[in-house]
Amino acid sequence: MSDNLDLINEYKEQVRILKQEVAELQDAGKSKDSANKRCLQKLEHSQQDLDQANKKITDLEDQLHKINKKDNEWNLY
Repeated sequence: MSDNLDLINEYKEQVRILKQEVAELQDAGKSKDSANKRCLQKLEHSQQDLDQANKKITDLEDQLHKINKKDNEWNLY
């Protein structure tokens, strides 16, 4: 009977340790999820900034093209 109690107590200790390890792994998973979410938000903001910069470049190129076209028209006279 004493052996059975020792065995039960050993199993209880192993279950406690496993529950603790599961909790630690869940916490680590939550931390990774949070880090991934922050990285994704940064990436989305970077993409928005890139899109805005590309639009500004296109607008400036269009303006430059119009200016050059006007200069060429003036040179014809």
